[in-house]
Amino acid sequence: MEIRLWKDREKGLINPELFSGTAEKLAREIADDGKDGKKDSNKQTKIRKYYDEILRFDARIQGSKDEFEHLLPYLKMLNAKAAYDLARGLVTEKFRDLVKSTVKQVNTPADVKVLKGFFEAFMGYYKLYKKD
Repeated sequence: MEIRLWKDREKGLINPELFSGTAEKLAREIADDGKDGKKDSNKQTKIRKYYDEILRFDARIQGSKDEFEHLLPYLKMLNAKAAYDLARGLVTEKFRDLVKSTVKQVNTPADVKVLKGFFEAFMGYYKLYKKD
């Protein structure tokens, strides 16, 4: 799964489909993917925790750009958290791949802001498609 945050990073152009088509498509796929008959993975409360963490990172980074380099390793640790939740059956591989694909693109404070916008849109659509 490859999600492009930027259309042109140098020009500051966000992928125009990121907050609409991409977010909706992935929300629908991940909501459907979490239904396996026995145990319902990808519960809204679990997915929301990832969004909440991204919001906290963004607030700290936008409040002080000097924080970015200190916080980046912790933001990248979302990959490990998603792997752990996958191993426990709390999220599916598709959600873990979404985290992996987006977090690997975060290298600047502007990337964090775009990541936050993507997860905000994703969560809006996820609420529509996931009924738990």
